[in-house]
Amino acid sequence: MNEAFIRNRITELRIKKGVSEYKMSYDLGHSKSYVNNISSGKALPPMKEFLEICKYFEITPSQFFDTETDNPILLQTIITELKKLDSDDMALILSNIQRLTK
Repeated sequence: MNEAFIRNRITELRIKKGVSEYKMSYDLGHSKSYVNNISSGKALPPMKEFLEICKYFEITPSQFFDTETDNPILLQTIITELKKLDSDDMALILSNIQRLTK
């Protein structure tokens, strides 16, 4: 993993979220060119901002670096909702997932 990976991953997640560079910059409390500067290679976010970017996408830093998961934002939403279920309901969901993935 390198700087290009971080830039490309932010762009990928931003597009999946359906927001423009300008909107994401604004949402993060920065100037309109903040995300563009990251995407174009002019800058990289410091650690504090990286964590805010992960929070913005509603993913963990681990999920940010997980390239095997197609849609980490959707996966995190599913996990959050699953945590609200009791054991019986989770078992039912699991059996449905296993049936669908056969």
